[in-house]
Amino acid sequence: MTIAPGTSPTAAAPDRAAPGGARRIPGREELGQMYRDHLNRGRATLGEMFGGHVEVESQGAWVTTAEGRRFLNCGGYGVFLTGARHPTVIRHVVEQLQTHPISTRVFLEPQAALAAEALISVVPAGLSRVHFAGSGAEAAETALKLARTKGRHRLVATVNGYHGKTAGALSLTGNELFRAPFQPLLPGTTHVPFGDAAALEAVLAEAPGEACVFVEPVQGEAGVVIPPAGYLRAVREACDRHGALLVLDEIQTGLGRLGTWWGADAEGVTPDIMLVGKGLSGGVVPVSAVVATREAFSVFDRDPYLHTSTFSGAPLAMAAARGAIAAMKEEELVTRARELGDELLPELRRIAVHHYGDAVREVRGRGLLLGIEFAEPGPAGDLLIELIDNGVIANHSLNSHLVLRLTPPAVLARSDVDFLYEAFDRACRAQAARYSSTAGSSRDHA
Repeated sequence: MTIAPGTSPTAAAPDRAAPGGARRIPGREELGQMYRDHLNRGRATLGEMFGGHVEVESQGAWVTTAEGRRFLNCGGYGVFLTGARHPTVIRHVVEQLQTHPISTRVFLEPQAALAAEALISVVPAGLSRVHFAGSGAEAAETALKLARTKGRHRLVATVNGYHGKTAGALSLTGNELFRAPFQPLLPGTTHVPFGDAAALEAVLAEAPGEACVFVEPVQGEAGVVIPPAGYLRAVREACDRHGALLVLDEIQTGLGRLGTWWGADAEGVTPDIMLVGKGLSGGVVPVSAVVATREAFSVFDRDPYLHTSTFSGAPLAMAAARGAIAAMKEEELVTRARELGDELLPELRRIAVHHYGDAVREVRGRGLLLGIEFAEPGPAGDLLIELIDNGVIANHSLNSHLVLRLTPPAVLARSDVDFLYEAFDRACRAQAARYSSTAGSSRDHA
């Protein structure tokens, strides 16, 4: 494959504002105490576990700490496909910030219309209506309300699926660890095994015309679980046979993350409703969206006040969304995500298996959504911390303690890829002896 040439951004000293300025950076100990006093004690403890680093700056694929140390960002839970502060996104956002960042919501406002037009230009054919929100969970809540307007009161989601943690979205999220403290949640919710179209069909057959199905093309928080070929097509056909509404959650998988614009594209599927988020922010301003067919959206079309939010379609967020889509088109980042993924996956697999041997169950992925699954709990968390020590940010998986996730941006330069390989190799070498019994005999010379 060919990776476009480029160089990593040069580390810059953090911008230390004068005393009393808007941008004050507390020291590490002071910041930890502020978290304990005012934010979340558990989050402060996690920060210490991950090295106590204080991030203060980002550019492209790199994050800089208060001490001036730089980390390759292969984490961010899928947000940074365009990297941080992409020039095209920044140009759109700064222009809007300097003119009209928040609208009155009384008059028509051009940025929302332009952002909707840009998003519709890249979604599967047949989706024509957009509602903007601020987070993935908000998008899921919107889809739930759209389903109710169509008489679909029975909800079907998948085991270990993840759709957010607000009350409605949490009803869909298939992990009792997060659900149990907040029961009772929405009634009439069923979870079926992911990838099992027959199990879904059986549930839908029990409630013809009453169900709404939520499914991810690839389960991200479950540990990059890839369904059998043809699964999404089978889900679409089952929904059609039994009059169910199909909601495709592309919050993490969409906008190029899988090496295609959408996970739906791999099987030519058009859902009734699609959830968009993470990469839509361009790594700058949080924004999400619900994209729907005209029919699924029809009740909202008739009553614009039925589902509203003060900051829905805020001009600043709309500028970020426009910039993100423009950057992806101009730089062909969807293609680049596929090419990078085609290179990274086999090499990361080779390194992991070489060091860990049979302690690695599988290294899998699609595009730039990559997962290393271990045979037992422990290695994934230890490797995450070791990677951070070696200058690479990765992510754990909320619904699987066995899987370490990598979600690198599509703007990696050749030097960034080489840095990742070297850091991953060092981290695996440092941790593997604790877990592996059949690693490659040449580990010490790798």
